[in-house]
Parts: sequence; structure tokens; C-alpha cells
Amino acid sequence: MGKELNEDTGFQVSVKTLIAIGFSMATIIGMWFALQADIAEAKELPKPDITRMEFNMKDINVRQSISNTEKAVEELKIDIRRMEDKIDKLR
Repeated sequence: MGKELNEDTGFQVSVKTLIAIGFSMATIIGMWFALQADIAEAKELPKPDITRMEFNMKDINVRQSISNTEKAVEELKIDIRRMEDKIDKLR
């Protein structure tokens, strides 16, 4: 069985370990406050203005990408059909 932990239970920790734990805690706390400051700053920044022209250009680009993908899929389907036909002929 394991030892029972109570008020009289003791353990040893080296000074080096205590310093490492303290340094780690200080680093994490510092990062937390820096992150909170960055979030607060980001909340105060103005929202980016997206012009109608920029939106339209992005919309057209997305639609062209979808169209190109559809064409590529159709070409792949044709290639697969050709391969299936060749496999069937080999059987």
C-alpha cells in the first residue's frame, strides 16, 4: 500500500527546483498580462473598412476557384472512366 498523506508528511525539494518553478510561474503570469493587454488594444482598434469593390473582387475570385475546381473534378471523372474501361478490357 502507498503512504498516507497528512500534516506530518514531508518531502524534499531542492533550491534549484524551487527557482525553476518560480521562474516558470513568473513567465506564465507575464504572458497572461501581455495577452490581456493585446486583447484590450485590439478591442480599441477601428474595424477595417472593406469596400464594395474589394468584396466584389473577392467574391469573383471565390466563384472562379469553385468553377475551376468543378472543371478539374469533371476532368478527373473522365480520366477515371477511361482507366476503368482499360481495366475492363484487360480482364
